Amino acid sequence: MDAVPGVILAGGRASRMGGGDKGERLIAGASLMERVIARLGPQCDGLAINANGEPARLAAYGLPLLPDTIADHPGPLAGVLAGLDWAAHRGADAVVTVAVDTPFVPRDLVARLQASAGDEGLALAASPGADGVIRRHPTCGLWPVALREDLRAAVQGGLGKIVLWTDRYGAGRAEWPSTPVDPFFNVNTPEDLAEAERLAAILGKI
Repeated sequence: MDAVPGVILAGGRASRMGGGDKGERLIAGASLMERVIARLGPQCDGLAINANGEPARLAAYGLPLLPDTIADHPGPLAGVLAGLDWAAHRGADAVVTVAVDTPFVPRDLVARLQASAGDEGLALAASPGADGVIRRHPTCGLWPVALREDLRAAVQGGLGKIVLWTDRYGAGRAEWPSTPVDPFFNVNTPEDLAEAERLAAILGKI
């Protein structure tokens, strides 16, 4: 399968974490950003970070910084769009996105998303919750460059819920088990951060 670039979505305002850069929060001595880079980087043909604000604060990661191209923080779809524009500039056919608050993202994410893509080339990750119900994780997905203008029009029109757009184009679904750790566990609160510390000990490595 063709190699694709990856974008780490870090454009949120981390309000439930008290603000600041969520990706700089530490789990067992490594930041959320470092953990996502370590897992996603080897799967991709280059990485970039979608984030807003002063770019110098993230310069240490040595990755391109992609701010939202649509004002007023319209949500993660704006980050996906920024990633698609970057991928298009690189001549890529698609881009993979991962949220910075998913520190255990699978090491086979890209290959399995590609294998599960729908007719339009879209795919989202999914895993079972504690109740056993399979839930999609729409910030972890494969996005075709061919649909970027459709997405731009949708975001500019006020669409904020990712699955409303991906369902329109028949996104495929790649599923992972949630044991021993849900690979899409996401860190939104200080309590989640403490739980991630516990889960990191189970996994034993970044």
